[in-house]
Amino acid sequence: MFFNKAFIFCALLLIMFQIGAVAQNPMGGFNSMNRGVASQKKPDSLQKRDQLADSITLFFKRFNNNKLNKLDSSINDFFVHYPLPYTSYNLGNLGTASKSYIFNPIATVGWDAGFHSFDEYAYTLDQTAFFETTRPYTELAYLLGGKGEQLVEIKHTQNKKQQLNYSFDYRFSNSPGNLKNQSSNLNNMRITAHFQSKRKRYEAYLVMLMNKAASSENGGLVNAALLDSLSLNNPYELESRLGVSGASFRNPFNTAIATGSIYKDDTYLLRQTYDFGQKDSIVKDTIVTHLFYPRLRLQNDIKYQHNEYLFQDKNPNAANYLKYFELVYNPNEVVNFSDKWAVLTDEFSLISYPQKNNSNQFLQFGAGYSQMNATFSDLSKWNNYNLYGFGVYSNKTRNQLWDMLASGKLFLNGYQAGDFDAQFALSRMLNKKGDYLSLSFQNKNRTPSANFMGITAFAMNPLLSIQKENTTSLTGAIGNAKADWKALVNYQLINNYHYFSAPLQAAVYTNPISYLRAQVEHKIKLSTHWNWYDEITMQVIDAVSPIHVPFILTRQRIAYEGNFYKNLNLSTGVEVIYHTSFKADNYMPFTGQFYLQDSYSLSNRPTTNAFLHFMIKRFKGYIRLENLNTLLPTSKGLGNTYNFTAQNYPSTGVWFRFGFWWNFIN
Repeated sequence: MFFNKAFIFCALLLIMFQIGAVAQNPMGGFNSMNRGVASQKKPDSLQKRDQLADSITLFFKRFNNNKLNKLDSSINDFFVHYPLPYTSYNLGNLGTASKSYIFNPIATVGWDAGFHSFDEYAYTLDQTAFFETTRPYTELAYLLGGKGEQLVEIKHTQNKKQQLNYSFDYRFSNSPGNLKNQSSNLNNMRITAHFQSKRKRYEAYLVMLMNKAASSENGGLVNAALLDSLSLNNPYELESRLGVSGASFRNPFNTAIATGSIYKDDTYLLRQTYDFGQKDSIVKDTIVTHLFYPRLRLQNDIKYQHNEYLFQDKNPNAANYLKYFELVYNPNEVVNFSDKWAVLTDEFSLISYPQKNNSNQFLQFGAGYSQMNATFSDLSKWNNYNLYGFGVYSNKTRNQLWDMLASGKLFLNGYQAGDFDAQFALSRMLNKKGDYLSLSFQNKNRTPSANFMGITAFAMNPLLSIQKENTTSLTGAIGNAKADWKALVNYQLINNYHYFSAPLQAAVYTNPISYLRAQVEHKIKLSTHWNWYDEITMQVIDAVSPIHVPFILTRQRIAYEGNFYKNLNLSTGVEVIYHTSFKADNYMPFTGQFYLQDSYSLSNRPTTNAFLHFMIKRFKGYIRLENLNTLLPTSKGLGNTYNFTAQNYPSTGVWFRFGFWWNFIN
């Protein structure tokens, strides 16, 4: 099914290619106000050589963002390429359920099924890039880790006759795990196409996202204390709370899940715009360049989402269910909880550009309609709708010093009537050295997620009534990108916070919660080749609130770096990641939810990694020896040998990783 959808979408791309065959513009789209279409009145006797024939010009814009970006060519930070950032943790290996050390509430309003334990691994619409390139570009990546862990990535983008660009991203990960019943695999695919007509009046953006996360659930170890007395020094010896031990094999080529969760998320979006504006032209020698300045834009977005959330256990153990999870289940039945959602959204808006040569200043008003349908494994169904309106004002001054964005979204009718999201952001370049200051404000009011309200087949005890969660967030940041430093302060006030107070119990905390986060990132040059990367986050939150996060999270890197032997770019050193003790949430495998607990504190050693990163021309290599802290035996002063990410969920021992990222210009 996954590749059938990809085949259908590729057929649509072929149609787009035929449209693009008539294109003549040498650079094309991206709403560039100062670009035009050149037409040659008389043929020249001598044609000039294309200066771009032996090089590449490549840049991109994110979805709903006009900022131009280039691909990251740095090598000092491994987590730029790794699917999970260092600020998050998983339940033992890549692909298992994950959670952030930093408090990150749901940032958007609107429909939400409520399953977020695998969100970190997914391709998202906001991260989707639309490229513009003078030559085809391809990037291949392969990462090999301990116990057969592997990660494969492919990226390709090219322009077809310059007015049409398409790109393709694919990522596959398979990790058999360090424990029994812990295998996981990820499949992510993203296909995009961007077309702009010859006269720049019409544009189309096509996006397809397909994400699948499949993870075996072992429920944690039966007796985690035995980790320090293993006969073969192999955690695979220990019994887990879920799954049949005899049916579990660490096979890097096996992607089947007998006991675990499978989450699928497919998104298809078509955005079309048509502009009314002012035509102009520039005549130079025999070349006429046609210009077009949009003043009014008609925009339509059609988006279809299909989400599936599944937990299955083909070999249920009723005794373990009751003993470890307080769940009563018939031992003769196969466990299967499944929610399937289909959400169709149609959105129309008008965009006005007050200044003809400043596309970053605009005023947008629009409305949208969403139809939501759900089917559950107990054969019940649910459907509803949302009607909303929104507005956006953006203005980046022509001198590039001030940047302002104000937006609002209000649900007028339907299931989530009364939900809203109001945002304001302002940034300023302070001087020519590159120092900047940014301030932002957000206030959002949202209906509890669907599973909190019992709109699910999963075994959850829902809320009895709707109490909308309201969050006010204030953020200030100052920094300098060239000097590699940044300081940020974020304050949040949360009312009616939704969470799970027990393995199966949804709850709401009605008292106001205050949260404060301060974050500093700084590159300190110790000598010609030695650099110190200092990253520290401090979090303060009401002690009686149901939100538990570490007071301090820090990553410290000491690296020997530089360019050697003309083509060798090197970064090698030691990386230390540490968080203070805190009562980390427990995890309920049957619902895919992290829930509150107050009896177990997570006190880990600093995670220590040694790394050797290098780049030779277009080839990047990464060699890492991770979790060196586990080489020291358990002691009273140093704590346990293994670090834990949740109660009964240990992380890995010493872990070797080797990977490369290689790009090609065709």
